This record gives sequence, C-alpha cells and structure tokens, in this order.
Amino acid sequence: MATEGTIIPIEVKGVSKKFTRGRGAGSVEALRGIDITVGQNSFVTVLGPSGCGKTTLLRIINGLLKPDGGVIKIYGSSPKPGPLMGFVFQSFRLMEWRTVSENIGLPLEIQGVPRNERLERVQDYIDRVELSGFNNSFPGELSGGMKQRVALARALVTEPKILLMDEPFASLDAQTREFMQIELLRLWQRIRGEVIFVTHSVDEAITLSDKIVVLSSRPGQVVEVLEVGLPRPRWEYDLRSTPEYAELRRYLWTRIKEMVTQ
Repeated sequence: MATEGTIIPIEVKGVSKKFTRGRGAGSVEALRGIDITVGQNSFVTVLGPSGCGKTTLLRIINGLLKPDGGVIKIYGSSPKPGPLMGFVFQSFRLMEWRTVSENIGLPLEIQGVPRNERLERVQDYIDRVELSGFNNSFPGELSGGMKQRVALARALVTEPKILLMDEPFASLDAQTREFMQIELLRLWQRIRGEVIFVTHSVDEAITLSDKIVVLSSRPGQVVEVLEVGLPRPRWEYDLRSTPEYAELRRYLWTRIKEMVTQ
C-alpha cells in the first residue's frame, strides 16, 4: 500500500471507451468503469475473453487513445507516448530492410542519441536477449522467437520505466513461448520497473504476474483482482507442479469459461 506522498506509477480510475462502428451502425462499448492500480516494480497481467477491450486499455494507458470517461495518471501526470513507456505489440513490427542492430536502435535514433552511445546500448540489449552474433542479420533470417527477442530489446533499449505488452508471445509455438516467458522474467528481475502484460492464457498470467486483473466479456469491466503469491524467481522450480498453481489455474479457468459461455 502506498504511503502518504508516494506517487503511484499507474492509476486507472473509471475509464470507459466506445467506438463508432460506421455509418448508421451505432457504437460498440469496449470498456466500462475500469479501475486498476499498478505499484512500483509490479508485474500486472490483464486477463479476459477475446474482445473484452484489453488492447484498447493498453493503448489508453500509453496515450495512443483518449478515453470517453475516467482518468489515467502515469507517475501523477496524464499519459502520452514517449520514452517513459515501452510498447511490445502482438506482431513483431520489425523493419525487414533493417538489421537486428538497426531495428533495436531505431527508438534511440528517433531520440537523437549520439551514435557511439547508441551502438553501446544496442549491443548491451542484444547481449541481454541472447542474440549476440546476429547483429547484422535481417528479420527474414530469424526464427519467430528471435524476432520477438528483437522486438523486446527494441522496447527496452530506451530503458522505460513502464513496459506495456500486448500478447507478445501469442504467435509463438508452445515451447518457444515458455522460453520467452523465462527470458522476460529474467530481464525484468534485472531492470525492474512496472509491466502491464495482456494475455488470453491463464498459464501465462500465473507464470508472470504479481497481480492478475480479470476483465469481463465486452464491455470489459474489472470483475476481480487476484494476488499471485507464488515465490520468485519462478524459473528456478517446477511452478506448475505446485498445488497453489493448480488451484489458482482451476479457479481462473472456471471464471473465464463462465464468462465465455454466458
């Protein structure tokens, strides 16, 4: 709990959003009255059925979309895209004509970081995501998991305080997805900061999170916030064999299934 005078990194209060569907088709209510608080150095997962507004919520927090109602505060200020927040999308969104180094370094180029400093920081993050030796490779020469490592390094190279992640591992095969979850946790353990991670996967939410925010079917509303009390670092033991994991998974899966089948 925050003490008096402490700035909460992310506060979402009463946020709602509707989208106009087109000529004469009315509107779609994506989010209704969302309240979320993310504390310092917290890893929060947003979990819910397809179409419940999870991506919309991330874009509002990032400042890419304006809510119709409610308030968002990022370290006490209104949100806006910039170096304070990194964003990892569902698709890799790499530039095929740029090398691994050039893709990772793009945000630093945009910020006007001097070349020598830029190259040093890019190499640091290439090493962190275990892509050493692939500096001059192009995206077309990489596997899906390697492309996602590039996308992750690109989001982290500006050293943002907040990392927003929109189902970044959804397109990967099951084995690569689990390895990427471990790599993400290892990076987060080193650099810390706040993460909001959107996923459809109950297993992924439990594996990664300190806290899970469960959204209802559209319009997305917060139906429950669960603390994940499992010890860290989670890659050092067989997490999924523990009774605590099994109980939490069973509970979450039941909640999601109830919402989908209503």
